[in-house]
Amino acid sequence: MAQLLSVNVGVPRNIPGTQTLTGIYKLPVAGPVAITREGIATDIIADRRHHGGADQAIYVYFQEDYIFWETQGIATEPGLFGENFTLSGTDSLTCAIGDRFTIGELVLEVTYYRKPCRTFSARMGDPRWLKRFHKARRSGAYCRVITPGAVQAGMDVTITPYSGERITTAEIMGYDGVALIPDDFMRRALTTPLREKTREKYETNLNRLF
Repeated sequence: MAQLLSVNVGVPRNIPGTQTLTGIYKLPVAGPVAITREGIATDIIADRRHHGGADQAIYVYFQEDYIFWETQGIATEPGLFGENFTLSGTDSLTCAIGDRFTIGELVLEVTYYRKPCRTFSARMGDPRWLKRFHKARRSGAYCRVITPGAVQAGMDVTITPYSGERITTAEIMGYDGVALIPDDFMRRALTTPLREKTREKYETNLNRLF
């Protein structure tokens, strides 16, 4: 049975070497936490241009992926990668756009992968982190909130696989930075509940053919 191992909330801190605040530093919290359509109300989202919003309301990372990173010499703990939820029961190589996580009354739907940024690299203290993270394809998953609800660590998670075209977070991450994404892949992706920003990009790219 999949399980919600930790609920993590941001603590405002400066990005190392700067005066810029970030919410990537997240710590586990005890007790029930209310999840709205926009995510965790008490969470810190310093860069709303790239983070947060309805299609990226909750960032989930998987314990199975953390186990991989431990084999790569990374000492892991819940919230290390800035995730709101740390889950067990699946991983980024099999989790697909449209998969749903039900935790009590809360229902989440996977919309996209987590794109690494310089803040993440600074958090990890590794200038090569962006390349390492991208190469591993273990991004975790951004989710939209289908049904709000309150959750707490230790609750069971029901994973409902998307019944349509399966585009894993690892697969879509593989096209990050690719100038010419294959038309067939974009058509496949558009049949899934992909985040709106990327949907618009793919539709624009495909419309160039007409």
